[in-house]
Amino acid sequence: MVLSKKAVMKAIPMTAAAALLLTSAACGDKGSSPGGGTTAAKKEAPTEISIMSIFYSQEPPGEDNVILKEIEKRTNTKLKITWVSPNNYTDKLNVTLASGDLPDMILSDNPLKSPLVKNMAMQGAFWDLTSMYKNYPNLSKFPELTWKNLAFGDGKVYGIPRVRPVYGQAGLNIRRDWLDKLGLKMPTTTDELYEVLKAFAQKDPDGNGKADTYGLLNYINTSDLGNYGMFEVAFNKTVGDWKLENGKLVPIVFLPTEKEALLYLNKLYVDKIIPEDFSILKQTQVLDMIKAGKGGANSVPLDQAWEVTAELRKQKPDAYLEPVVSLNNTTTADAGSFGMFMIPKKVSEAKVKKILEFMDYGASDEGSDLANYGIKDVHFKEENGFKIPTEQAVKDNVSQQALGQIFLKYDKYMKAYKPGIPREYYDKHTKIVDERTKVAVLDPSIGVDSETWIKFWPEFQKKIIDMKVKIIMGKEAPASWDKFVEQLKADANLNKIIQEMNDAYVKKNGGK
Repeated sequence: MVLSKKAVMKAIPMTAAAALLLTSAACGDKGSSPGGGTTAAKKEAPTEISIMSIFYSQEPPGEDNVILKEIEKRTNTKLKITWVSPNNYTDKLNVTLASGDLPDMILSDNPLKSPLVKNMAMQGAFWDLTSMYKNYPNLSKFPELTWKNLAFGDGKVYGIPRVRPVYGQAGLNIRRDWLDKLGLKMPTTTDELYEVLKAFAQKDPDGNGKADTYGLLNYINTSDLGNYGMFEVAFNKTVGDWKLENGKLVPIVFLPTEKEALLYLNKLYVDKIIPEDFSILKQTQVLDMIKAGKGGANSVPLDQAWEVTAELRKQKPDAYLEPVVSLNNTTTADAGSFGMFMIPKKVSEAKVKKILEFMDYGASDEGSDLANYGIKDVHFKEENGFKIPTEQAVKDNVSQQALGQIFLKYDKYMKAYKPGIPREYYDKHTKIVDERTKVAVLDPSIGVDSETWIKFWPEFQKKIIDMKVKIIMGKEAPASWDKFVEQLKADANLNKIIQEMNDAYVKKNGGK
């Protein structure tokens, strides 16, 4: 791609030296762009695309962000992005969907668990992309399982995956330096983990002489137990709200192991191993606390674990939030995406194709690297095959936590890498991904729908989450959980959901 020095200087407010570096980098970039190249694209007016997405950086990219402007230039688009904090994204999404005033592309962060999203999709509110995406080479490179896992009960895909690895990205992480200081071994079972977390909370692992550390720092959300769901996975040996037993989908609330998981969490709560206000802590608050050295374990993807490690090492050079392979020989397999970008049916078919071209560019090496790392020799330097961010990258808000939430290519080991991670740790993390793959369990209800579920599940979901939290906090006795479960088992609507889910499961799997 050829850009004049004048154009680059005008579009990117940097120092003169940085602007010259950017000009050089852009001129040397021979990557492809949507529409078959920039010469053809310049003959057309830029495509205006409005987007609602999430950001995890401290601040969202501004309208004058240098990388945003460069993306617009290379894709011949004019972008209007509404950035929403992860602390209230689900609420903002629901309000926006209910309003009917939708952008051209909107991120649904958890579509498979959103009755509102499913209901709207089934009623024709969004474009069916099941066949369309196959015409775009980079989107087609996403794993088949990723696309399959985003299909609703009708077998259709109504969005573009915010692609992630299927295996190995999420799991428990533990402060290795705290383990070593207290003479503890890396736990592999929930029983061993309890002893480790208790020591982290009670034996002054940071050595400051104060009782100011927690064993575990996580958060919950409105649809499930959030990161604390890792214990449900460890006890139930499944992911999500359902388990496959003897060929039948069974709600996990019916399982004896679900009660075990809740009582385990209650023990953590009673022993002050988790914060007293755990149920209201926001995701960003939890991350800030772990970065400040207030917790010995948490559940975040591999790349965020290294982000925490890098922050901790500013004060404690040997700190290491080490990813754990599994608990009880079980870990989570993911859907292969962290939600999907949906295109409302109000958008014309011609514009849908332009949006798909735009997202296809974002899934290319060039587009993904631009959004996540910026311009070579301006925002990053290459060392040992790694892209090392510069101070300018921080100033220009260049990272996966910002524009990288929209543009990202598929890489099995993408979560093993974080800018600045040393090669030895990256290699270690890729091996952890491989080991996690061997014991990962997948949500068996993916792609299985029920009309009654769409209608009544929000009501059940709220009741179930409320009761789980009450059990964890000791506000309800274990016997209350048993009574609650018996009431659910007798509920006609829930029984109808179970029947419809199982019928859909059989249909999805070819009658088996």
